[in-house]
Amino acid sequence: MQHEQPDASLTPNLPANLPTKLPTDRRAMLAGIGGLAAGALLVGKAHAGPLNPPAGPIAPTPGPEPRTAINATNTPGDADSLFKITQPGSYYLTGNITGVAGRHGIEIAASGVTLDLMGFDLSGVPASLDGVSATIFNLTNITIRNGSVRGWGDEGVDLGSNFADNSAVIDVRASGNAGSGITVGTGGMITGCSAAFNGGTGISTTSGGTITRCSAAGNTSNGIAAGSGSTITGCSAYDNTANGISTSGGSTITECSASLNRASGISTVNGSTIIGCLANRNSGNGIAVTTNCLVLANTCQANGNIGDGAGIHATASDNRIEGNNCTDNDRGIDVDAAGNIIIKNTCSGNISNWEVAIGNVCLVILATPTIAAISGDSGGLSPGSTNPNANFTY
Repeated sequence: MQHEQPDASLTPNLPANLPTKLPTDRRAMLAGIGGLAAGALLVGKAHAGPLNPPAGPIAPTPGPEPRTAINATNTPGDADSLFKITQPGSYYLTGNITGVAGRHGIEIAASGVTLDLMGFDLSGVPASLDGVSATIFNLTNITIRNGSVRGWGDEGVDLGSNFADNSAVIDVRASGNAGSGITVGTGGMITGCSAAFNGGTGISTTSGGTITRCSAAGNTSNGIAAGSGSTITGCSAYDNTANGISTSGGSTITECSASLNRASGISTVNGSTIIGCLANRNSGNGIAVTTNCLVLANTCQANGNIGDGAGIHATASDNRIEGNNCTDNDRGIDVDAAGNIIIKNTCSGNISNWEVAIGNVCLVILATPTIAAISGDSGGLSPGSTNPNANFTY
């Protein structure tokens, strides 16, 4: 009977000069060590990964979703809402929402809520309430972001009516709502949003708000409105029924555009600043201020031609109107009261270039045009004054 030869790889490699006869306990010990080594080798082979793993980074295993989904189980509605958030936290939509008469789409009844619309659409119906609404007075720290809110029977996103302060609306489109498009409370922030064809104001914040990179078009009231101490930057307001941009006192409006609005393009009051804006073809004034305002480096063109208006119209005192260009308006620069300084401005092609009341600091020079074309490195005429603060008609 033939015996199967042992696998040489499993046989311990004993030293060549090892005596042929060893005590039994030593031979057993050496054999045991060899067996353990062979076993470790087999285990290592059995559990080792592939010699050539796939190229590219290893994708992480996704963890559980940390936010709460908006649905009938997690956020059940009540008599006036389809869904209702009652606890602080982070929430998200998983699909579109269609409104129902007499109800808000999503009602928020807690502070410290972040709601991600996830790019979905909240579509209202006639006689529905707000698309998203903070319904309890004086909530704080609410954020709504990334979605569409349209066709609701009242406001699109309403964080203002009940003064949800220190809140934010980011990257939301609001259109065709019966009331205002987007509103926030004191200290609120509205960024990257658009509001079109709403039945009230397009976009608004109360005192101390910030509105940045937003657009408002075709709204029935003001396009963009802000309370006192607010800042509006890089926004556009087009074809709104009232003013394009309107603020209370102590506000700053910079690098904005207001065109074809039915009242003034930009209107503000006591202690505000308007810098680097365009006001174009508005039915009323391009820019309208009352008192203590700085109006600097703006372009005002073809305002008042449908109604009656000036490129810039100041109705009271202590304004500084500097470095603006006003062309083709009913009146270029119109100042009704004494006590203003008007310097370094230019006006051309207005029905009346200057209408400035007595008692203001203002020097106007009629610049003389060249009598020949200029080609090369010389030619032309001086504008007619070396006074650095002179205003020019050209």
